[in-house]
Amino acid sequence: MQIGDTGREINSVLLTTDVTTEVVNEAIERGCQLIISHHPLLFHGLKQICGETAQQRIVETAIRHQIAIYSAHTSLDSVMGGINTRLADNLGIKNYRILVPSSDEKTGLGVIGTLSSPIRYEEFLTRVRDILDCSYVRYTRAPKEMIECVALCGGSGAEFIPEAIRQGADVYITADCKYHEFQDADGQIGLIDIDHWYSERHAREIFKDILDSIGVKCFISTADHSPINILKH
Repeated sequence: MQIGDTGREINSVLLTTDVTTEVVNEAIERGCQLIISHHPLLFHGLKQICGETAQQRIVETAIRHQIAIYSAHTSLDSVMGGINTRLADNLGIKNYRILVPSSDEKTGLGVIGTLSSPIRYEEFLTRVRDILDCSYVRYTRAPKEMIECVALCGGSGAEFIPEAIRQGADVYITADCKYHEFQDADGQIGLIDIDHWYSERHAREIFKDILDSIGVKCFISTADHSPINILKH
């Protein structure tokens, strides 16, 4: 819980990936008393709230309109049934397990599994682009033409590329990879880099499934969007 009174009653919720000015304004227009986001609005402590930054203005607006803000983030990243397993389900990955387990082995980051049958790497790239409706897909060469074992980690998961290779993945999907990470992966594993927002926007679907199951009125934000725009040639 980042902003708001945990004891206040609510009757409707707005679901979003990011908390932006547009999303808060949408919550006001819809009459929602709570915003549930994947990414936290507050990553670091604020030393002042004077309206000088977008973050400060969002905090002011939310408090003024008595809108609470709750962010899931790492808890949803690391649980089975969360960000990574939903992404795997959407892409048709089966029999998956946690890629980097925590000490309890019940939670952890990333997943690794297999496709129902081997497919051409180029075909899988198209599947990723089309199913996730990505604004872009960056990728390296894969070590073989037909791929079957796929690992992934929503958000910034480049640190787990070596682990995906160690566990025998043909392909690893994540976001925010740097040039030298592409260079190191090229020919070792099919590294697929997608927009960070697109890799985690299905958090909203997970929230909605949970809230629908307990009868809470909720909306998926229409103002929520990736901050990255692509200028195509």
